[in-house]
Amino acid sequence: MSEIITPEQESEEQSLSEVLQIRRDKLTELKQNNKNPFEITIFKRTAYAAQITECFEEFEGKEVSLAGRIMAWRDMGKANFIDVRDASGKMQVYVKIDDIGEENYNDFKKWDIGDIVGVTGMVFKTRRGEVSVHSHSLTLLSKSLMPLPEKWHGLKDTELRYRQRYVDLIVNPEVKDTFVKRSLIIKEIRAFLDSLGYLEVETPVLHNIAGGAAARPFITHHNTLDMDLYMRIALELHLKRLIVGGFDKVYEIGRVFRNEGISVRHNPEFTLLELYEAYTDFHGMMDIAENLIRDVAKKVLGTAQITYNGIEIDLDKPFERLTMADAVKKYAGVDFNEVHSTEEARALADKHNIKYEQRHLKGDILNLFFEAYCEEKLIQPTFITEHPVEISPLAKRKPSDPDYTERFELFIIGREYANAFSELNDPIDQRERFERQAQLKAMGDDEACDIDEDFLSALEYGMPPTGGMGIGIDRLIMLLTDSYSIRDVLLFPTMRPRES
Repeated sequence: MSEIITPEQESEEQSLSEVLQIRRDKLTELKQNNKNPFEITIFKRTAYAAQITECFEEFEGKEVSLAGRIMAWRDMGKANFIDVRDASGKMQVYVKIDDIGEENYNDFKKWDIGDIVGVTGMVFKTRRGEVSVHSHSLTLLSKSLMPLPEKWHGLKDTELRYRQRYVDLIVNPEVKDTFVKRSLIIKEIRAFLDSLGYLEVETPVLHNIAGGAAARPFITHHNTLDMDLYMRIALELHLKRLIVGGFDKVYEIGRVFRNEGISVRHNPEFTLLELYEAYTDFHGMMDIAENLIRDVAKKVLGTAQITYNGIEIDLDKPFERLTMADAVKKYAGVDFNEVHSTEEARALADKHNIKYEQRHLKGDILNLFFEAYCEEKLIQPTFITEHPVEISPLAKRKPSDPDYTERFELFIIGREYANAFSELNDPIDQRERFERQAQLKAMGDDEACDIDEDFLSALEYGMPPTGGMGIGIDRLIMLLTDSYSIRDVLLFPTMRPRES
């Protein structure tokens, strides 16, 4: 028995252009013989490959109809084995001339790897014990005019995989598993929050003002209103308006857009979860973050002990809690509790080769120390709390030390996974923070936010004490699927157009 027609075994001497022409010629012949596969509109399948394999005793000896793509072909003259892959997995199909007739068999022999077919036949096991379908009817449902890419590119080019995700999914079925897990993770996040009484809502994507986060926005123009609008960089300000309006627990899972760099951790559009709860604080949000991530891991992966890039992460163990100042003291040996002015902070930055800008105050410099010395050390889940007010324009001040805020960020393997506050509900303080942001923007900080007068008006009506949190869904999925790049968990990541 010899294998033929697989992508790896097609003649190396045959050029891609010749293969394309041959496939198009085959389609032309089919159309001339009134066998155009693209005219078929429906095929009634009765089973999936995985069902048949997993429940063989139930299906053995019974007729089934399945549909999928031809992925391999083994020729034995008057009989052939083909591998057909559907959405659930692969099924071996036995095709014999005596069973389908000579005319149909001759048509079948002209099909190609990549063609989409419908198969009807009896379930059995081969002598080698492989679950298979002995076909008595075959239908060509769609003609593949492009050969699968192993021969031509081997899909070693990651850029090609991301650009042509559809081909990546065909050739690398394990990639599909990541996106199935992605869907399950989001489903379990919703189930977790719904069980706590949260209400899922939808808020605008187009904003009059870019706010809710420190990020550079995308700007678009509405022709009828003749005004510029911003693609949202966060969900926060509209969700907090709903808390003002009387909703106690709300959340949204949605796309946000930031006109910034692209890296293994960043894509210009990504999925964000934000949730807000009245009458709680950032400690309440810490409990939700820890329990949510642990619960989702157990529900989707079956365990809270996971591995990322070879590193064991224990999500069952209580997450560590450390203030930003204590983290800097622990990892950099600098005690910001003893730093009382911006001048002292700048002197320490100079001593430790920390670069800063003239606009940076003491709190900004503390954060620069944290980024330089601490982030990469936070491997096991760690809540970093009490951020300086300079970098937290929407967080409530710590009553005992107003230079700091009731805020946390959750770090795992040196990356941020969640950001939460005791939300600032003092409209006078909030206006002062917005005005400081406006000054920073005037000084050239493209990530500073504008003054949102409508949001300030909402706060003046009164917002109850509130805890709020944002979780980057894509990064969480990267963690739980052991994916190196954010592009590995986005079906269609943002790419520069290919040069023609």
